[in-house]
Amino acid sequence: MEKIWLKNYPEGIPEFVELDQYVSLVQLLEEAAARYSHLPAFENRGVRLSFSALNVESRNFAAYLQTEMNLQRGDRVAVMLPNLLQFPVAMFGILRAGLSAVNINPLYTSRELGEALKKSEAKAIVVLENFASVLAEVVEDSCIDHVIVARVGDLLSFPESFVVNFVLEHVQHKIPEYELENTVFFNEVLAVGRDRRFVKPSLTPDDVAFLQLTGGTTGSAKLAILTHGNLLSNIAQVDAWFKQVLEEGKEIAITALPLYHIFSLTANCFLFVHLGGLCHLITNPRDMKGFVRELSEVKFSVITGVNTLYNGLLNTEGFSALDFSSLKISLGGGMAVQEAVAERWQQVTGCVLAEAYGLTETSPAVTVNPLDLEKFNGKIGLPVPNTEICIRDDDGKDLGIGEAGELCVRGPQVMQGYLNDPEETRNALSEDGWLRTGDIAMVDDAGFVSIVDRKKDMILVSGFNVYPNEVEQVVAAHEGVLEVAAIGVEDPSSGEVVKLCIVKKDPALTEEDVLEFCKDRLTRYKWPKHIEFCAELPKTNVGKILRRALRDKKPSE
Repeated sequence: MEKIWLKNYPEGIPEFVELDQYVSLVQLLEEAAARYSHLPAFENRGVRLSFSALNVESRNFAAYLQTEMNLQRGDRVAVMLPNLLQFPVAMFGILRAGLSAVNINPLYTSRELGEALKKSEAKAIVVLENFASVLAEVVEDSCIDHVIVARVGDLLSFPESFVVNFVLEHVQHKIPEYELENTVFFNEVLAVGRDRRFVKPSLTPDDVAFLQLTGGTTGSAKLAILTHGNLLSNIAQVDAWFKQVLEEGKEIAITALPLYHIFSLTANCFLFVHLGGLCHLITNPRDMKGFVRELSEVKFSVITGVNTLYNGLLNTEGFSALDFSSLKISLGGGMAVQEAVAERWQQVTGCVLAEAYGLTETSPAVTVNPLDLEKFNGKIGLPVPNTEICIRDDDGKDLGIGEAGELCVRGPQVMQGYLNDPEETRNALSEDGWLRTGDIAMVDDAGFVSIVDRKKDMILVSGFNVYPNEVEQVVAAHEGVLEVAAIGVEDPSSGEVVKLCIVKKDPALTEEDVLEFCKDRLTRYKWPKHIEFCAELPKTNVGKILRRALRDKKPSE
């Protein structure tokens, strides 16, 4: 497809950016530590970790992995941590030792964890003690030989560190009993590693940095192989987009999405290390009242999140009274941003909620909206530099402007494939490097991309395509609706019909109210035939609504 989007690139953003500033993510950290040594890199629970301290402690962590665990270059280490200061220390330590990191959701069940460990063949794991009992259930069936147990208070100052750990274990009883062999505590790793010899490996862009679990919202999770070069390319691509707005060494990014998620890992962690910015880590964003209290204490300039996170903040008491004078960028991704949420966000904060699009398989950024938009535009933006896109039909034929088909992507940020899964790799990647995203999209005559929907989520009503995102956007604009998901359910006469699952904002909202609202806004075949009011909608840990879980739900549940 012709790169018609280039004509709408913001001033100063090139078609191609240089991708050879760093040879590895380790070099990125080392140079940032030298340049910004006196500045804070990460903050959590009132404690700041400077670039210098991050450099030292990650080196100590790496030395322990090399000497005490005898892990060899290319071995895999799983990381099962929420947003705590221990995460960047462990993650950079793993990379510095020449190893590959496997990021794992701490809220995984034993079945999910066991599957992830088997697929990744990880030899060691860093796990928060709160979740060690889950690991204990499956560790014998994995390749795990070493377990590093972290505690919430590990990197806090004394006596708070002692108090936090004591209260969690003995007062709140948040640490289930567990039995694990070959364990060592996180702080002991740092202390011992301090006196051990560290051998710096000679890393290249082709070395594997992460085995990143896909979101799994449309099927079983897979492990995307992401190299140092993949991540570094995407950092350079996104940096070109943001550097017109952000200043080195002066920005604070609210990091509520977990760092184990690719969106947060690249857009917050790595990009802000590169920029000398501060990542303010939110450990539990589901505690919205606590989240708002933290925001009241930070003069933040950037916030990233998914639609449900922004919606949750807007509906939390005290949020609208915060000081947003420093806010420069509000970036939404991971799922479709709803117009009703975006409009209210801008009214409250004065900052446009700019939508972006990416995938685990693309490290993740593919498209981003210009940051000088005057209002939400309902698009996922323009392809970032060094990126090609095309729209193809089911036969692989390229489609034109305004035609809906599968979005395909090619660029240096695209993964190498799925680990030990050649069939899925062939299904996703063409021989000439095109990634089939599985998303239905179209490109307008200005080059802006719109996601119509997930290919597998599309609802077929009497031969007509109904895209859940469109229905959800309409219903979400009703003042009585807090959250909504649209799914297809079987129907004897039309094949499928639309079902809405709604969380009420107004307790008095009725099915009739919703249907009446839809009648003037949607073509008849898109009207919901079933409406179910729910206390909550199932979501991933990053707030993405799981339509699959709603489709699989039994009527009695």
